[in-house]
Amino acid sequence: MDSTTFRASLGGDSPPAGLSEALNALWWDGKGDWAGAHRAAQAQGDAEGAWVHAYLHRKEGDLANAGHWYRRAGKPVATGPLESEWQTILMTLL
Repeated sequence: MDSTTFRASLGGDSPPAGLSEALNALWWDGKGDWAGAHRAAQAQGDAEGAWVHAYLHRKEGDLANAGHWYRRAGKPVATGPLESEWQTILMTLL
């Protein structure tokens, strides 16, 4: 799957089959469902899940919690536009 196909899938009712929970989290976030995205990010207990988890807490404005998850992901705390971070995570995980 590429980013164009992933973005097009946001018109559907559920994430495409076969995605990791981290990508499911990005999908739910792309649909505007922060809670669904958070549940999916929590379900993936590795660095990829932590990265998406960090992004989600940054998006909600909980920067202290986001910092914890960036550390768990082994990533620097992002400071750029949220859309850019979303796209970077997507391209890395695809």
